[in-house]
Amino acid sequence: MNSPRGLLLALAAVLPAAASAALTPIPAGHDADLRVFRRDAAPLSGTPALELMSAGVDLDLWLAGNQFFAMADAARAFFKSHPKISSIGVITLPPGLIAQAVENGGWTYAGKSYRMRPDLYATVDLAHLRALKKAGLAKDYRVYLHNELALMVARGNPKKVRGIDDLARADLRVELPNPVDEGIMSVYGRQVLERHGLWKTLGGDRDCRACRPIARVYFTAVHHREIPADISAGKADVGLVWRTEIGNARAHKLPVSGVFLPPADSLRQQVSYIISEISGARASAREWLRFLYTGPARRAYAAHGFVPAEDKENLAVPIP
Repeated sequence: MNSPRGLLLALAAVLPAAASAALTPIPAGHDADLRVFRRDAAPLSGTPALELMSAGVDLDLWLAGNQFFAMADAARAFFKSHPKISSIGVITLPPGLIAQAVENGGWTYAGKSYRMRPDLYATVDLAHLRALKKAGLAKDYRVYLHNELALMVARGNPKKVRGIDDLARADLRVELPNPVDEGIMSVYGRQVLERHGLWKTLGGDRDCRACRPIARVYFTAVHHREIPADISAGKADVGLVWRTEIGNARAHKLPVSGVFLPPADSLRQQVSYIISEISGARASAREWLRFLYTGPARRAYAAHGFVPAEDKENLAVPIP
């Protein structure tokens, strides 16, 4: 694209990383979380995707990470109903990490800097939006998806895990989403563990990534999407995940099972994905917001286990 915005971002994309120390680093090896979907060509990922995003796509979406599963289907459905849109940039990383990048004005990855902001940002943590409001970058949000917490175990549940209280068992190797960037832990998982009196027992009252707060507990490095791989590899016995994670793992034939929790622990009545337009967003952002409440979008997300929001939730709510 040759818009002024696109030309400015393209110039910024090639600046040396050292000149943009404030930009947020993307963890190495996360090409799959950096994608551009194109109407008439194969998707791009990794550095080529970032370069195209920084040069200018028709719509930029930076979203809480486990929407990764649904985005190819959602983009395909959006292209069908919006013929003037030919490219959609999608970044699916932990929402806390993304919020930093929105505020800082971009990313560094593989030795390059990319100065850019999305049209829309989605999280599960209202605190992220409060920070962006304070920075003058967002003013309201909508609820558009729901999910719930669950436990993932090895296929057949050989350790006989039944619920949250079992995480206290000394014989279980527990993997938890990190409480630094992952809204699943900082907002939802932590409150459940605290209610069961397990937060300090398991987390050692530490907020860290890629760490062991106690010997048998591990906090993920980046994504709770690491948990299915570690359970499949025999590195962990049980992990706290979104229920959608279990469906996706089964679809990919990973040797895992799910332990579904009662509403008080799954928080199925509370878990909400919220999306906000970022200052300077283009008209395509409003098109995507409308699209989220249509049948094609709801089917795209529901196919991956998400619960789409109801029509009554399609309201812009001021960020408090």
